[in-house]
Amino acid sequence: MEFHNAVAVVSGANRGFGRALAAGLLARGATVYAGARKPETVDLPGVTPLQLDITDPASVAAAAEVAHDATLLVNNAGSGTGATLLAGDLADIRLEMETHFFGTLALTRAFAPVIERNGGGGVLNVLSVLSWVHPPTSGAYNAGKAAEWALTNALRVELAPRGITTTALHVGYMDTDMAAHVDAPKHDPADIAAIALDAVAAGAPEAVSDEISRSVRAGLSGELSALYPQLAG
Repeated sequence: MEFHNAVAVVSGANRGFGRALAAGLLARGATVYAGARKPETVDLPGVTPLQLDITDPASVAAAAEVAHDATLLVNNAGSGTGATLLAGDLADIRLEMETHFFGTLALTRAFAPVIERNGGGGVLNVLSVLSWVHPPTSGAYNAGKAAEWALTNALRVELAPRGITTTALHVGYMDTDMAAHVDAPKHDPADIAAIALDAVAAGAPEAVSDEISRSVRAGLSGELSALYPQLAG
């Protein structure tokens, strides 16, 4: 996909990784709508702020009308409640699914006909290594991301005949507000954004962007105890 004439909609673009993606797209010549629940918080020069709450059907529909020239959708907006599945608040668990699964689905359903009318283009879904491995301390988030991964694989087959290529990004921890509580090595969001956008440009179905994601991906065909040592007998 060529970015020079692309028109991108990036959800959750007011901070963190979404802002890095929006900046990377601008640098490559794209026109960018920066989606945020509070568009006044968008501070990246050169983008068009777009009111967008992916859990609100009216907001999603309005955004698709405003960004009627879109050729690339970046599903980046996320939530991180920290809820566990047994003890976590059900409202938090539902929020993770509403955001990562239903929100991504709603936005894709709204923008697929827009992108198709504009001659085709792409969708980038920001997933996680936690789509594949599921520590109990982040059970609700893991479930949302695993569901989003399944959604991505199913939708890519539906979108391809419409001239829309789907790319999934898998990554470990990045140095963003959402991961501020994590005591582990973190990647620069700008570096991961470059990897993701290179994959979109190449029409790649997937960008497995770091060593931990590659390692976990390779381990999916092995014994469960390799990914969950606490299950080893």
